[in-house]
Amino acid sequence: MRRLRIAHALPFLAGLVLVALALAGYLSGTVRAAPQANQAAAPAGQQVDNSTCLFCHSKADFTLTMSGGETLLLTIDEEKFSKSVHGEEEVACTSCHTDFTGFPHPELKASSPREIATTYYTTCQQCHSEQYSKVLDSVHQTALAGGNLNAAVCTDCHNPHEQTRLTNKDTGELLITAKLHIPQTCAKCHSGIYDTYKYSVHGAALTELGNLDVPTCIDCHGVHNIQDPTTAQFRNETPQLCAKCHANDTLMRAYGLSTNILNTYVSDFHGTTVTLFEKNSPDQPTNKPVCTDCHGIHDISKVDNPQTGIALKNNLLIKCQRCHPDATSNFPDAWMSHYVASPDKYPLVYNVNLFYKFLIPGILGGMGVFVISDIVRRLIERRKGAAH
Repeated sequence: MRRLRIAHALPFLAGLVLVALALAGYLSGTVRAAPQANQAAAPAGQQVDNSTCLFCHSKADFTLTMSGGETLLLTIDEEKFSKSVHGEEEVACTSCHTDFTGFPHPELKASSPREIATTYYTTCQQCHSEQYSKVLDSVHQTALAGGNLNAAVCTDCHNPHEQTRLTNKDTGELLITAKLHIPQTCAKCHSGIYDTYKYSVHGAALTELGNLDVPTCIDCHGVHNIQDPTTAQFRNETPQLCAKCHANDTLMRAYGLSTNILNTYVSDFHGTTVTLFEKNSPDQPTNKPVCTDCHGIHDISKVDNPQTGIALKNNLLIKCQRCHPDATSNFPDAWMSHYVASPDKYPLVYNVNLFYKFLIPGILGGMGVFVISDIVRRLIERRKGAAH
């Protein structure tokens, strides 16, 4: 009798086993496709604890040979990850890797590490929507959309497994350590420019002296919404860009520099023309010089540098001859740098200006007195004639 009951129960037990196996297969292989753009976050019930992932991915030299022949490093430094901003905020691995929610993992269809990077970066918008939206209007995104797969994406600048906090959590201000390392981040792609910048007056102050007052890459080019610096509009806006620092009275006073840089530039022929283009036709090129034509771009040096400083007449003449090829050695004498004429600086110009400040009002005032007195005389004579 007992054997008969067991025999009747066997089909029921077999059914339970099949259901359990089917459920396990579903959970271990929910997603079988390669990473796709615009991935949705994994459901909360499918989030896997990071320790589960790190059990394998913390192993040294953990790699995968991809179908394209390249090797993908799968090792995650557990200590660096725990100190990263994602580690501190306890972001789950599966929040970004939404297609890996169980083990064994689905087949990876990406053929190269670069294909993974250019696919997965879209997941950053889940938490960083503001920054992601700005990137869509950047020169990097334009290049990527045009087929340049080497154009920078989020993870090229911010290693998601090691990126530490960049801004103050309360104030949003850029942290000191973050600003010091910005040039090295950009140098991953723009190494030639970095090699030039680090020896410039700005770059040397930052990289050698740790001076945080000087501009880094993002101060001139922006952060996520980096625009094309080769356009006419960018060039026409250069004086205003430089003025962000050089017209700052507090900042310039600390270094004994004049804040009349912008005012003296826009008041001369060169600056007046560029300003008109900037306001009326910002996308049209002008052949008048802007700051970078005389001072350089990434290779800006001190103005008294014996080899390149334009405070030295011979060096300035070389700059002038780029636009004025027939300029002689006396040509630079017409340029007062960015000084306002005073008894100490360019006294001849100052005294001529002072002379005309009295001469012109004197002449116009004298003419005014003469005209008024003539009118009064005529009126008096007319009355006398009428009386006779």
